[in-house]
Amino acid sequence: MADDLISPDGLPRCFGNRLGQDILAHYHDTEWGVPVHDDRHLFEMLTLEGAQAGLSWDVVLRKRASYKMAFHDFDLCRVAAMTDADLEALREDAGVVRNRLKIYSTRGNARAILDLQDEQGSFDSYLWGFVDGQPQVNHFADLGEMPASTPLSDSISKDMKRRGFRFVGSTIIYAFMQGIGMVDDHVAGCWRRSGAHAMCPMER
Repeated sequence: MADDLISPDGLPRCFGNRLGQDILAHYHDTEWGVPVHDDRHLFEMLTLEGAQAGLSWDVVLRKRASYKMAFHDFDLCRVAAMTDADLEALREDAGVVRNRLKIYSTRGNARAILDLQDEQGSFDSYLWGFVDGQPQVNHFADLGEMPASTPLSDSISKDMKRRGFRFVGSTIIYAFMQGIGMVDDHVAGCWRRSGAHAMCPMER
């Protein structure tokens, strides 16, 4: 175990020793790599990953509560029905990333997910169909071995763009796949690696 993986609380984590990053550690310990099958939660994670483009993930996590308020707790129908005036108002909201294209893409993506639900029953069945319902477990020694994208994320990205989704480039989609557990990328030595979905020591 490399010393730079040891966090201040003594736990070895993929994201390493980052003082003051408790929110990132909690996300790593409780969400990252855990399979998600709820369409609302999947929409939330897709939105946050798209918002993260060009920013650090902990910045977006700190805005997460504000995103839930701004976008009706990620209720797909309510977000899909938001007006241009509603979205323009969010450009003055410091609680979200005030990029016009990112804000408008959230409504567009909600509508694309509703179309998928009509076609395939759920966003969940669409996404997990790319991996036959089973997470892909990788075995990287450290973050340096981890790809930014893969042929699979390329394929998903291409298909989602064809369906009208925005901010779904291959790099964003690979991070999304990691976040929703379609791929388990916990590195060797991470406490989550041995029994990848064991209970967090803080919760025992």
